[in-house]
Amino acid sequence: MKPERYLVVHQSRDREPTEYEDLLGDALERAFADGISDLDSLVAALNALDAPSPRNETWTTDLFLAEMKRLSA
Repeated sequence: MKPERYLVVHQSRDREPTEYEDLLGDALERAFADGISDLDSLVAALNALDAPSPRNETWTTDLFLAEMKRLSA
């Protein structure tokens, strides 16, 4: 019998999240919990929730994709 696989939620990070990352993550979780699943609606929700963004810019699709790429590197 194979042992069950498990994932420790934070096993791949090498540091604690910043306050910015925590607040952005909270806003993303709230949007997903509200049933939002498409990119345009997600970006609109981030703006409506006043989620933090780089340099306090208004979220756009391009900015969101660039920031997710930067944060995942």
